[in-house]
Amino acid sequence: MELMDTLLLSRIQFAANISFHILFPTITIALGWVLVFFKWRHAATGDETWMEAYFFWVKVFALSFALGVVSGITMSFQFGTNWPGFMESVGNIAGPLLAYEILTAFFLEAVFLGIMLFGYRRVPGWAHTGATVLVAVGTTMSAFWILVLNSWMHTPQGFEMREGVAHATDWLAIVFTPSMPYRLAHVLLASGLTVAFLMAGIAAYRWLKGERGAEVRLTLRMGLWMGALLIPLQIVAGDLHGLNTLEHQPAKVAAMEGNWETRGNVPLVLFALPDEAARTNRAEIAIPGAASLILTHSLSGEVPGLNDFVAEDGTRLHPPVAPVFWAFRVMVGTGLLMLAASWAGLALMRRGRGPEALPRPFLMALVPFAFSGWVATLAGWYTTEIGRQPWLVTGVLRTDAAVGDVAPAMVLGTLLVYLAVYAVLVAAYVATLFHLARRRADGGHVLPRPSYPAPHPAE
Repeated sequence: MELMDTLLLSRIQFAANISFHILFPTITIALGWVLVFFKWRHAATGDETWMEAYFFWVKVFALSFALGVVSGITMSFQFGTNWPGFMESVGNIAGPLLAYEILTAFFLEAVFLGIMLFGYRRVPGWAHTGATVLVAVGTTMSAFWILVLNSWMHTPQGFEMREGVAHATDWLAIVFTPSMPYRLAHVLLASGLTVAFLMAGIAAYRWLKGERGAEVRLTLRMGLWMGALLIPLQIVAGDLHGLNTLEHQPAKVAAMEGNWETRGNVPLVLFALPDEAARTNRAEIAIPGAASLILTHSLSGEVPGLNDFVAEDGTRLHPPVAPVFWAFRVMVGTGLLMLAASWAGLALMRRGRGPEALPRPFLMALVPFAFSGWVATLAGWYTTEIGRQPWLVTGVLRTDAAVGDVAPAMVLGTLLVYLAVYAVLVAAYVATLFHLARRRADGGHVLPRPSYPAPHPAE
C-alpha cells in the first residue's frame, strides 16, 4: 500500500512539474520565430513598427525562457529522486537523447540569447538578426529532441532488452518512431496557436487601455490571422495523429472516445460520465456513427473498446478513463473556441476595416483568450501522457516498476512546496505580462532606447 501511495504521489508531483514547465516552452518555441519575422519585416520595409513589436515581445520571450529553464532543471532531478527505475531500465536510450538536446539546443540558446536581448545597436544588424534566428532554431531543436524521447516512450523501437535493460540497436529507428512526426507537428502547431492568442489577447488588453498605435494594431491583427490559419492545420494534424494513435495505442483511443466494446458504427460521445466500475457511460449524449467515421473514415468502421484491455485476473491494461476522456474534450473544445474567436475577429475587422470594428465585449473576451493556448496544451498533454498508462514505456516498462522507494510523506511534502512555488510563479508571470502591457499603454518603452548610432544598414 505504501508503494501505491508513493506511486500516486510521485505521478502527481511529476505531472505538476511538467505542467508548470510546459507552459513556457510552448511560448518560446513559436515566439522565437515570430521575433525573426518581426526582424525580417523591419529589414524589408524599414517600418519601425516591426521593431516596436520586437522590443515588446522579446521581453516576453526572455521572461518565458528564464522560467522554462529553471523549471526544466527541477523536473530533470526527479528522474533520480522519484523515478530511478526509468534510467536504470531505459537510460541507454533516454540519456543520449537528453544530452543531444543540451548539446544542439540549450547551448545554442544560451550563447546567442544575450546578443538577441542586449545586442541591438551594439552589434551589426546582421549579427543581431543572426542571433535571433539561432535562438529560434535552438528552441525548435529543444522541442525536437524532447519529443523524440517522448515519442519513443509511446512507440518504442530500435532497441533490444538485455537483462531488463534497453540497448540501442538502430538510432535512426529510435529517433524516427512511428508517432514522432505526428507528435512533433501537433506540438509545434500548438505552440504557434499559444503565441497567436497570447499576442491577440495582450494586444486587446492594450487596446482597451486606450493604446491605439500602429504596433498594437499590428500585433492584434497578426495574432488573429495566425490563429485563423493555424487552427485548420492543427485539425488536420490532430486527425492524422489520432489515426496513428489508433494504430499503435488503441487503448488510449478507446479511453478518449469512452468506448467500452469493440464494434463498428461507434457514436461520437459529446458528453458522458464514464463509470469504470460498471464499465459503461452515464448520461451519455452522442452522435451516432460519428466516432467510426472520424477514426476509420467509414460509418461501419471498427473502433477498439476498453473491455479488450483487461487481463484475465482483472488487472486493467488501459488508462484511467475519465481523465483521458475529459482532457481530450477540453482540448478539442478549446480549439473550437479559438477557431470561432479568430475567424469572428477577422470577419469583424474586414467588415469594419480595422480593430475599431471589434466591439468592446469581443475585445474583453479576447483578453482571457491570451492563455487559451495553455489550456489546450495542458489538456492535450494530459490526454497523451495519462493515456499511456499503465506504461511508462509502452510494452517495455510499467510505471509502477520505475517509481523510487521514497516515503509517501516525503513526496507529499515536496509536492506541496512545488505547488505553492508554482502558483506564485504563474501569478507573477501573468502579472508581469500585464504590467508590461500597461506600461507600454501608458507610454513607457519596453526596452531602453539608446542614443548611439543607428544599426548597420543590413538591419
